[in-house]
Amino acid sequence: MNKTIRFDYANARAFVKQHEWEQLSPAIEMAHQMLHSRTGPGKDYLGWVDWPEQYDRDEYERIRQASVRIQSDSDVLLVIGIGGSYLGAKAVLDILGHSFYNLLPKSKRRFPEIYFVGNNISPIYISHLMDVLEGKNVSINVISKSGTTTEPAIAFRLFREWLEKKYGREEAKKRIYITTDKQRGALKKLADDEGYACFVIPDDIGGRYSVLTAVGLLPIAVSGANMDALMQGARDARERYMVMDLRDNPCYQYAAIRNALYRKGKTVELLVSYEPQFRYFAEWWKQLFGESEGKDGKGIFPASAEFSTDLHSLGQYIQDGMRHLFETVVSVTKPLVDLTVQEDPADVDGLNFLTGKRMGYVNKKAFEGTVLAHVDGGVPNLLVEIPEATAYYLGGLIYFFEKACGISGYLLGVNPFDQPGVEAYKTNMFALLGKPGYERQKAELEARLRENKTYLTVEETAAYLELPETFIMEKIKQGRIRAVHDGNEYIINKEQFNHHLEEIRKLQEFEDAARHEPIPESYDVKDED
Repeated sequence: MNKTIRFDYANARAFVKQHEWEQLSPAIEMAHQMLHSRTGPGKDYLGWVDWPEQYDRDEYERIRQASVRIQSDSDVLLVIGIGGSYLGAKAVLDILGHSFYNLLPKSKRRFPEIYFVGNNISPIYISHLMDVLEGKNVSINVISKSGTTTEPAIAFRLFREWLEKKYGREEAKKRIYITTDKQRGALKKLADDEGYACFVIPDDIGGRYSVLTAVGLLPIAVSGANMDALMQGARDARERYMVMDLRDNPCYQYAAIRNALYRKGKTVELLVSYEPQFRYFAEWWKQLFGESEGKDGKGIFPASAEFSTDLHSLGQYIQDGMRHLFETVVSVTKPLVDLTVQEDPADVDGLNFLTGKRMGYVNKKAFEGTVLAHVDGGVPNLLVEIPEATAYYLGGLIYFFEKACGISGYLLGVNPFDQPGVEAYKTNMFALLGKPGYERQKAELEARLRENKTYLTVEETAAYLELPETFIMEKIKQGRIRAVHDGNEYIINKEQFNHHLEEIRKLQEFEDAARHEPIPESYDVKDED
């Protein structure tokens, strides 16, 4: 194919001069060398650079065969994963598939419904999904490097039990497909012990760069998407963006210009699309750049918007708010489907001037008008455009952003291939859930949470005041502590103790002392009827 991805920075020239980003050329060349010689930070996770050319052909064929089995015996494929273990596949399916794929009758859909789970800890979502699965034949693809990531691990527990109850353990084994580490980890051990079909997450490819591995390819193949064209597009993009010269490499130009804008105070990048089908592509892109660049106190904050929808919500801020952002629009030259605006004799909406025009044309003019308005408002605009939303061009687009992200991270001076910051919330969550070995952190975190809360339960109030729960309940009944009963328990406003904390503690000490005060021998106690 002779058409290629187009990068256009014309609407950023008023904000960053050509010589300003071309000055980054030596740094770009150094970043290029570090990527391709595997000498830079994160060098052990650069397998994605040559993956479109060097991927495992035997594994690829096994993926294809597994997809055919799933298509033949399943009404539904459940994909269990979080972050890079699902976002890439979801993005590809949404762009290449029908917007209402799962709702189509099977005769039109032809392939299994595909649902994603294990990307949150919502009991409501899982319960509702189980309702949808009633009466349907289901297979599961669990995707996790370790097998111990909380969200997918919980989901797999629930749906594995559900599957075994439905089919029996032996039949269920034939419907579980594992994508995990080649040799290590809880999920790999389970797959070996149970005899589940297993696919490999390469050791040298991190989750957010893994969409073109088995991580993304099995769900993509099950959907009927053209896996071969996807890989060919990425392979051609790898060759195209191998050029070290900044002037001849649009991928590197994108990395350079966004860094030049960052150095001028543009710290937020808004990835914009004019097609709802790109919503999850933006989510994939946000993880790619957010985890790669957001560290060491640095990084462009990746956000996204869907136009024209979000012009009716975020549009005001983008036009007139803080001038710390720039936009990158992902556009498709030619929509695969188009419709014509029809005439309305009454013309109640005043839109008869659009009669006979294609909706794609109207969408294009909305895009052009928005770009001009935002540039006038002080928002630089970059454009990344693909000729058509096909598997081939999507494969190229994925590689374009992956490589730009690696180069951009090196320009920032960070390791684009680790994510140390994601462990902080996990440590706190495990401690608060009572994971063995986290006892000290649990006590410290619970104390902090109590300190930060305004409304406490009786148990929390007792811990906060360092007093017995019985004492708290007694004072509530006496009206000495104000509390509201919400139908389940008493809720206490902590702020009432701000000036009386010591008084309450002294009161408890006084009452304790009074209870244990010995009765004087000379005190005459008379029995009373």
